Amino acid sequence: MTAPLAAGRDADVFALDDHRVLRRYRNPQDTAPEAAAMAHAAEHGFPVPGVYRAEGGELEMERLYGPTMLDACLDGRMTPEGAARTLAELHERLHALPPRSGEGRLLHMDLHPGNVVLAPQGPVVIDWTNARDGDPDLDLAVTALLLALIGQSGPPPLAALAGACLPHYVGHVTGDPARLVDEVVALRGADPNLGAGELSLLPRAADLVRRAVDARAKDARA
Repeated sequence: MTAPLAAGRDADVFALDDHRVLRRYRNPQDTAPEAAAMAHAAEHGFPVPGVYRAEGGELEMERLYGPTMLDACLDGRMTPEGAARTLAELHERLHALPPRSGEGRLLHMDLHPGNVVLAPQGPVVIDWTNARDGDPDLDLAVTALLLALIGQSGPPPLAALAGACLPHYVGHVTGDPARLVDEVVALRGADPNLGAGELSLLPRAADLVRRAVDARAKDARA
């Protein structure tokens, strides 16, 4: 197989042809839950890539064309406020879908500018590896914490973008990104892919999320 079209922390994406890609995990992984989450989202009109096959650690999907929202922000085609608003709107749409079970709403659990492709038909959400059912505020807390973390530890252009996105994102969402942020800190802290530096920044990132939510409340009272 040719070189990957894209490479992430856990998987590589290969182009099969002009219409299909193959996402292949490097370590053993069952892609069936990821495909099921995407199928539920697609069934109810939420923008996800089409899934053609899910087998073992391989996921064959629709090939998307267009920049990620992250790339669009870094090259000036999209503002941090525009990105934050789009993330908030996508979360609102996702959490409004009919539940799959009695365990809450479908959550993406990794929604950030790098996981949104600005395709010709509109924003499409990718990488549903962490999808689960639960409290929508947990999903909001994940995104807010990621923005806060990258704002502290990312390379300068990325850190500036994430730091600018955070208050706008918190200002646009309808839920409370701070309510379950400690639960997200615990989840992130158990991630073996995080280094000591990132782990040490988690409490500070959670505090930044709380401050952003407090600032939103003060603005609402003003």
